[in-house]
Amino acid sequence: MITAFGCGIKEAVDTSKLRYHKIIIMTDADVDGSHIATLMLTFLYRFMKPVVEEGYVYIAQPPLYKIQKGKKVAYAYKEQEMDKLRKEFQDGYKVQRYKGLGEMDAEQLWETTMDPSRRILKRVTIEDAMEADSVFSMLMGEDVEPRREFIQANAKYANLDL
Repeated sequence: MITAFGCGIKEAVDTSKLRYHKIIIMTDADVDGSHIATLMLTFLYRFMKPVVEEGYVYIAQPPLYKIQKGKKVAYAYKEQEMDKLRKEFQDGYKVQRYKGLGEMDAEQLWETTMDPSRRILKRVTIEDAMEADSVFSMLMGEDVEPRREFIQANAKYANLDL
């Protein structure tokens, strides 16, 4: 990544040499994907901070579900959106749950996550990166109690694929 971005690392970062003006983190829309995004943000925050500070980093928002009835197709990015779509579509619809980006065919990936006219990107702020770094440090640190508290507080939000 350091070579690909072309702007250096740590104190040597020079964003005028950055080869890309959008660095898009694209991970699965599940707990594992969030973990990978946190690792990426932590790396960028610790070793290429100006890239984050100057607004070059984005996170792609892939859908969790595709719902289809006949030729009508919609995508849901959250459970609440899926509940709303089920009511809207009523009966006779098909649902596809995406466990990861690899389950989408090229056309679905393009239309939901990559097409600049339709994709949803979240620009990462320095506060987002600082939070990712803090969570990473707490989860990977020596102190067990904060990690236990975090897991207990956030377990209800995890959509675990067991």
